[in-house]
Amino acid sequence: MPLFAGFMYSAVGSYIARVWRIFDFQFTRYPPPWTTWILVALIYVNFFTHHYMIDIRNGLLLASFVLYGRCTIYFRMDKVHRQMPILAAAFLTALFIWFAENSGTYAGIWLYPGQRDGWTMVSPMKLIAWYLLMLLSAVLVALLHRSDDEDVT
Repeated sequence: MPLFAGFMYSAVGSYIARVWRIFDFQFTRYPPPWTTWILVALIYVNFFTHHYMIDIRNGLLLASFVLYGRCTIYFRMDKVHRQMPILAAAFLTALFIWFAENSGTYAGIWLYPGQRDGWTMVSPMKLIAWYLLMLLSAVLVALLHRSDDEDVT
């Protein structure tokens, strides 16, 4: 499972990098970059430390709402930019990954320890983890695409 998870995690970053170009992502009210870097650093650290220390996932979720609550992502489809709150985009993408994870465990592609005696749904807490991973990956890709003017005018 850990090797397979590594491929899944890297696929998320690759997905974001690819759709950023395809759909010409642009943003309004994007938070100051330094605040997003602090958030994703804490997300990254929590991915490892929550096994040994307190899990601050819910605090990170709240911080993401505060930072990105007013941010809108614009994406081009059929030569027209459409918009969506970035939190909705991150949540919907995380939801589909979580569905895929449930499908994969149901099909027996991999199993978590609690699924060895029979399939059970992957914890909804993993949905939050996928959401946070989406934000982490998006901020890393944003570093590559950073421009002087990030607002759509």
